[in-house]
This record gives sequence, structure tokens and C-alpha cells, in this order.
Amino acid sequence: MNITQPLHKALRECPGALAIVDGERRQTWRQLVSRIAGLAGGLQSLGMRHGDRVGMLARNSDHYVEYLYGVLWGGGVVNPVNIRWSAREIAYSLDDSDTRILLIDDTFIALLPAIREHSSALKTIIFVGEDTAPEGTIGLERLINTSAEVPDAKRHSDDLAAILYTGGTTGQPKGVMLSHNNCYLGAIGASLGAPRPPRQVALHAAPFFHVAGMQSMFGLSIRLGTHVVLTGFEPALVLHAIEQYRVAEIFLVPTMLRMLLDHPDFRIRNLSSLGSVRYGASPMDVTLLERAMKELPGVDFSQAYGMTELAPTVAVLPPHYHTEEGRKAGKLRSAGIPTPLAEIQIVDPTDNEVPNNTVGEIVVRGPMVMQGYWNKPEQTAEALRGGWMHTGDAGYMDEDGFLYVVDRIKDMIVSGGENVYSAEVENTILKLPQVELCAVFGVPDDRWGERVHAVIKLRPGSDLNEQQLTDHCKDHIAGYKCPRSIEFVDEMPISSAGKLLKFKMRDPYWKNQDRRVG
Repeated sequence: MNITQPLHKALRECPGALAIVDGERRQTWRQLVSRIAGLAGGLQSLGMRHGDRVGMLARNSDHYVEYLYGVLWGGGVVNPVNIRWSAREIAYSLDDSDTRILLIDDTFIALLPAIREHSSALKTIIFVGEDTAPEGTIGLERLINTSAEVPDAKRHSDDLAAILYTGGTTGQPKGVMLSHNNCYLGAIGASLGAPRPPRQVALHAAPFFHVAGMQSMFGLSIRLGTHVVLTGFEPALVLHAIEQYRVAEIFLVPTMLRMLLDHPDFRIRNLSSLGSVRYGASPMDVTLLERAMKELPGVDFSQAYGMTELAPTVAVLPPHYHTEEGRKAGKLRSAGIPTPLAEIQIVDPTDNEVPNNTVGEIVVRGPMVMQGYWNKPEQTAEALRGGWMHTGDAGYMDEDGFLYVVDRIKDMIVSGGENVYSAEVENTILKLPQVELCAVFGVPDDRWGERVHAVIKLRPGSDLNEQQLTDHCKDHIAGYKCPRSIEFVDEMPISSAGKLLKFKMRDPYWKNQDRRVG
């Protein structure tokens, strides 16, 4: 298996069909593949060899699709950079993976000096923008137009395809290594879980640097569909694009879905072409889901459950269980059934499988499971012990094989579809000399699903306000990781072993919630 296979199929089966739309730009499959082959040649001329990492710091565009396929066509490994990270965090991911080439667009070019300051690996910058390439960078168009189109390197199977950085429980991001098999079969498995017709028009509003956005793109290419790309999620633009391009399918994080339903344009746009909405990446409350199904009666809804390490989907709640008839089965609160390529079991702390309807840790086995964490053999061995990916999520399987996710074993917060690891935020806060103890966890939030909440105990005689704490966090970590609510307390619950009893602080917030995680 290799991720570039759909490009070869497209050249044979539908070379003149519309492959991608980005604003005024249109490309057929023949045109897109030509640019991909040219970019691959340009990257090779800049020193990219098989297995070398190439990063991209940019908003969604047709150029992002060219980057993903161009690097892989040329034999490299993609390292899509989280656009919400600080310069320090970006530099860490570049240096950790020895990423020497970075594509960057107009939106983030101002960050480049700070990234260069903190990164020792970065050598070559490719400017992806409409303006003239700044000094010290190479223009994307010039690179493609002056480079020879090269044959597909056709790296495949267990060859490394992507390193996707996700938050680390020790305070540093971890690079998830996904092979060609992982990405290709992950996309196939998700498609089998909720089949959709070939050659449909799909809208990409989720960011391509995120595994869900990237795999949605790969999955649509496998079906030779038309990619409609928006730079980011703006409700009015999404609704307009669905109407303008007759979009048939879209992937949305629940917060995005809520914003679409709430927008005044929702009532005036013609959304009759929309046939499929897939949702996931953060909790979806049943009230919102039922509202969406009522407001979009002709649309098939399906839920996807997974994580970056699983490329990313391993369970799907198919459209049938969202229908009026299907809801009689009572499965709407579940995360669905394992995809045809995924094995899921629930285990106790000693990794023994537990009976149905017993809560334990969700573990997964199958061809979509990551190769490991880049340069982190101990964490890899721990996560993949016994041949199963240990998700850190707590859940159970019912007697019909449906998976229910009830909480998180690891202290991870999913806010607006982004993973936030509490240890990283806590480590940042504890750098402040005024702070004696802190606990960070997720609490329910109507807009974001969860928000980052911090409980702080100050040292005696110290003074610190919310604004000072927030400013400090923003200097060190991405804004979405910073606490959105802060609570100062005089005492914090501590166990006899001296550990903070975080659950005692967190549980009151979730007491009346029927679902803790999506």
C-alpha cells in the first residue's frame, strides 16, 4: 500500500475530472499530479532524500494538498505543523524530527524569525504565498515551475509516511510515526465503517495539520472525489461553499456543527446537496446531535472515534443508528462499532480482558496502529505493550459489540477538537514562583465541548491574578492550551502518598453530565 496510489488511478480513470477547488483556482487531476511531481522534483533538488522530514506551517489550501502528496511522491515524510503552536513549540518539533525543509504561508511568515532563533535543524524555507518570496526563502511557484517532474518514489507498506506531533504527558510533544500502511488502511477502514459513494464533492474545513483533516483528504482521494478547500472554518463561508459547489459530504468537530446551526445563514442557504456529515474529535452532546438531525433531515450522520496514534479512526457509529428507526436500538450514545480492520478490547490494569459492560481501558490492534513515537522507545513500548495500542481512554463494550467511551484514564483534555495534555499546562504554570500547587483538567463547555480549567494554590504571601497567569501561559504554550477558567484555592485534596486527588476537584463539574467524552 502507498498513499500516492490514488493519483495514478486518477490519471488513468478520470484525468480531466475536477480534483481540487480553492477559491478561484481549479485543478484537474492531470494538472494536480503534474504539480505534485514537479514539487517532488524541487524538494529533491533542495536535498530531500528518502525518509527525510519536510514540514509545513500554513492554513488549508490547495498548496497544502500538493505538499502532502509532493513530499510522499518524492520519497519524503510529512511533518504537518500545528498552526496554533508557539514558535518554541514549532522549533521543538522541527529539531526533534530533524526537519530541515519547511513550507510556510503568508499567515505565519512573521513567526519565521522566532522559529529560526529556536531551531537548529531548519535550513531551507519555501514560501507558499501570493506575494514575492521574502529574502532567504524560495517561492513555491518558482520551485515547481523550474523543477523537473520526477517519477513517484512509491515508498509503501511500512515505510514511514508522516510524523504528527501530539501533546506529551511529560510536557513535550510526541511525534506519532504513521506508515503508508497506517494512513492508507486507516482511511480504508474509516470508509468501510461508513461507506460513501465515489467521486463525490467534499468540503475540507478541518485543518490539514490535524490527523482527522489529513485523513479525510486521503480518504476522499481514494474515492477520486473533488476536494473543496477552505483556509479554515468560518460558518458563513462553509454554508456558502456547500451551496456554491454542491458539496455532498463534510467532516465537522461538534463545535463547528453547533456554529453552523446557530449562524443566520443556515436558514437561507441551499444545503440540499449535503448528504453526509461525519463528526468526531471531541464530545458531541446528544441534545446537539438531535437538533442537527432535525435541522438536516436528509443527511446521513456518522460518528468516528479514534486518535492520532490510530490514523485515526477505529470505531464508527453508522448512519442507520442516527435515523428515527435506528435510534430505537438505543446506541446513539455509543462511539459505534469497530471498523472492519480494527480489533478493540477492554482491559483491566493488568491488561486482562474484562467482561461486557465492564469499564476498563480501551486498547486497539490492527494495521492502522502507529509504528511508535519518534525517538521515544520507552513511551512506545509502554503504549504498544502486548501488541495493543493503549489509548488511555476508559470505556466498555456492550453485548452487541458497541463501544462506549466514558472517561479518560490519562489526563487529556479535548477542547474544540484539539488535544491538550494537563501535565504540559501544569508544568508551564509551575514555572511561576508564586505557584505552590496546580491541577489542570477539562470541564464541560457548551461551545468547546471541554475547556481547560486550572485550580491554583499560591505560596504563602504570594500574589498572582488571572491575567498574569494567562499572559505567562501564552508566552510558553499555544493559546488553545491556556486555561480558559481559573480558580484560586487555599487548600487542595492530597492523598496519603502526597499526590493531588485531581478527580475530587474535577468530579463536581461533571456530576450532571451524561457523557464525559466523545
